[in-house]
Amino acid sequence: IDAETAAATVKSIEAAGGEAVAVTGDVTDDAHAVDAVQQATRHFGGIDILVNNAVQFNMQGLLTMPVEQFRRQVDIILSGAFLFTRAAARAMIAAGRGGSVINVLSTAAWQGQPGNVGYSTAKAGMINFTRSVAMELAEYGIRVNGFTPTATEPEDPAIVERMVQASRDPGMTRYAMGFQDLIPMNRLPKPSDYVGAVVFLASDQAAMITGSNITVDGGATEIGRAHV
Repeated sequence: IDAETAAATVKSIEAAGGEAVAVTGDVTDDAHAVDAVQQATRHFGGIDILVNNAVQFNMQGLLTMPVEQFRRQVDIILSGAFLFTRAAARAMIAAGRGGSVINVLSTAAWQGQPGNVGYSTAKAGMINFTRSVAMELAEYGIRVNGFTPTATEPEDPAIVERMVQASRDPGMTRYAMGFQDLIPMNRLPKPSDYVGAVVFLASDQAAMITGSNITVDGGATEIGRAHV
């Protein structure tokens, strides 16, 4: 939704030898989803992979979160995935060559998180969105899977600083969770730790995997279940 960030991302991809096009818009807008898919199809000759990762962070709890903000957060995560998956799937079906949809979940989807009710609720909804759509699109050779990361240590110092500032917000400190203490691997994953799993789900090596999920969280989900 931020044109400046999108342009910077394009530059970083191009600097690494890749090719990218930025299409700025709101994922809850059906027309934007259709336009983004059409532009990608024109530029690249088709769509093979969709990653649904649009999110709004708004850490508030049940007793404090205005319902309008709850609806907006859920709309971005769930409706955004619905609209983009539908638009991309239609293009994939028309091309007749299948494809891979990867829905980014969260450990909060499986465990919940206090003081983060909108995010946890929407991400949990993505679990069965993934399963339902996987069954529906299987006949077209389109695979739909989830990918579950956890709290992540950024590799960009500027992002680290923004997170430090955000962590001082009273809404975040009331239910502060020591994520690193919950990870048996004894460190938070970095973005680079996620690459292999996502590339695998996108690739032909995962040709018989659909309606499933890969978790890369250093064991956080399992230790959370053990505590329960």
